[in-house]
Amino acid sequence: MINLDKIDISNFLPHRAPFLMVDKLLTLDENHVSTSFKINEKCIFVKDNIFNEVGLIECAAQTCSSIVGKTYFKDDDLEGKGTKLIGFISAIKKITIFSCPLIGATIITKAQLISRYDSNQYSISTLQCNIYEGKKELLSCQLNLFIQEVEQ
Repeated sequence: MINLDKIDISNFLPHRAPFLMVDKLLTLDENHVSTSFKINEKCIFVKDNIFNEVGLIECAAQTCSSIVGKTYFKDDDLEGKGTKLIGFISAIKKITIFSCPLIGATIITKAQLISRYDSNQYSISTLQCNIYEGKKELLSCQLNLFIQEVEQ
């Protein structure tokens, strides 16, 4: 069994500070993931104490990509030694933004894999994602991601 507290989510993502919009991995399996992110004043997507819409979308994409990113690692070696990933949003199919959170809020992002195509060079996936602050839904979207392993 994988101890999620010991996993550094940035191992599954191509993002690094200040563009990393995920703090902690809460759950992860082949089809579902949930993460948390505490918004602080240094976040690049904060303006006038509000975490903006672009930040919410980026948080959704990073959470979603961890499902696919995880498959590039073996369960007994989740430190990402020798593995580097690149990825991007290839399409946003549906999106509704209900509200934007303030500095200090911790948001929870939940995603579910809908479909996935893997070649020997890349992965393309479609995911449903929702972001919450407590019980309040902030965002609902369906997006496509492209992820590829690159040689170091």
